[in-house]
Amino acid sequence: MKGDEVFICSKRSALNMAYQCLTSVEREAVSLLEVKGEKLVGLKLKAPLTKYEIVYALPMESIKMDKGTGIVTSVPSDAPDDYATLRDLQKKPDYYRVEKEWTNFEPISIIQIPSYSDMPAAKACDEFHVKSSKDAVNLKLAKDKVYLLGFYEGIMLVGQYKGLKV
Repeated sequence: MKGDEVFICSKRSALNMAYQCLTSVEREAVSLLEVKGEKLVGLKLKAPLTKYEIVYALPMESIKMDKGTGIVTSVPSDAPDDYATLRDLQKKPDYYRVEKEWTNFEPISIIQIPSYSDMPAAKACDEFHVKSSKDAVNLKLAKDKVYLLGFYEGIMLVGQYKGLKV
């Protein structure tokens, strides 16, 4: 938000950034406009560290605007919530009001867990029989396992930290 940067985020997120000296004026966040998240679904985006030229803004019910988020990068290779949501969107595009082409991609491996997988979210969702993104109990088990193994054993597969332990 310094200079000509613009962030799509909640008011709370912008204020948090202002208190981290990430805005032009310290402790002040300027809102350019307000928009409902559903109006952003389908927006073409450029995401860092991806082989895809374009990705699309997709709905995700677990995004909590009161926790300071907005448009976030989904990591379906390593985050069971993200993987389950992508799978739901691919299975029921009409229900979620998304175009099939928006979800027509394979997750990119970000972290290798040598004792587990280079697509740990998918493996954990299968292992814990996660049926959908609404399967809170099994998703928590999958997430706890992936995040624990990723933290202690994970090796970065992309970016400037490629080859280093998480």
